[in-house]
Amino acid sequence: MTAFRILFLLAFGLALIFAPMGQGSYIIYTLCSWLIFSIAAMGLNLTLGYAGQISLAQAAFMGIGAYTTALLTMAGVHWIAAVGCSISATFVIGLALGYPALRVQHHFLAFVTLAFNALVFLVLRNEDWLTGGSLGLVGIPRPVFGAFDTMKQLPFYYFTVICFMVTAGAMAWMLHSPWGRAFKALRENPIRANSLGLNTTRMTLLAFAIGSSMAGLAGALQAPLVQFIEPGSFTLILSLKILLMVIVGGSGYFFGPILGAGLVVLLPEMLRFTDGYYLIIYALLVLVVMIFSPQGLLGLGRKLVTAMKPRKERGDLKQGAQL
Repeated sequence: MTAFRILFLLAFGLALIFAPMGQGSYIIYTLCSWLIFSIAAMGLNLTLGYAGQISLAQAAFMGIGAYTTALLTMAGVHWIAAVGCSISATFVIGLALGYPALRVQHHFLAFVTLAFNALVFLVLRNEDWLTGGSLGLVGIPRPVFGAFDTMKQLPFYYFTVICFMVTAGAMAWMLHSPWGRAFKALRENPIRANSLGLNTTRMTLLAFAIGSSMAGLAGALQAPLVQFIEPGSFTLILSLKILLMVIVGGSGYFFGPILGAGLVVLLPEMLRFTDGYYLIIYALLVLVVMIFSPQGLLGLGRKLVTAMKPRKERGDLKQGAQL
């Protein structure tokens, strides 16, 4: 790891620690939402940016994780056990959905996951004996760890920061492992990866399931943050929102979904001083980014850095080609 990356990570960590200082409850809530959606977007980035498959079911997996955690914690189960069940459930469901769904590819897979998202929404809305139906679940407790109580906004923010850092660290380790190199090979050229002995179906399925479990973790954090969940919070709109985070930030870049989540969650709040025009300005900014940099903000940054670097001329070509 280069010195620049170490300094950047230290600065980013310090920014997370001091960001809520002196802020009100709503700003702290918004920062928590940014970190939670960053986790969900990192999971989708693994599926889209590394495995090269489009999924529109991330909101459904967030809903499964949120409802599983809410029901268990309201029944007296500690959050740690509940989040373990949420991650395991979404991982297994991701495997079950991905195995038949991955027989189709790309936009066909998007339609399959779209149907799954609609199915989960209908189950959450109609099975009111379990999920509360359209009324949802109210009074979801926040986790308590001994003397550390997360009932107030600031302690819950630092609890979310810890979960975010652990998840990001695990993701970074995986991407630098043989699995990560396999995911990148799968994205770049699946035919060549298959010819080199890589089981492309198994690796794609694994990326899909891990991405789904990260959405389950995000849902397990979203439920105690809001302390109220209902089916309308996990519709296709949310899946498209998470997809926008990945694409705007930079698909296939580690910090892409984190930057994209910051843009989608925080930027509208920063533009509220424009009154009723903030959504128009926000939409125009997103369109400009997508038109001039389809690779996202990090892709645009890499292009600019590459363009500013001086080109090194080969020493053996300074005098021209000689026969």
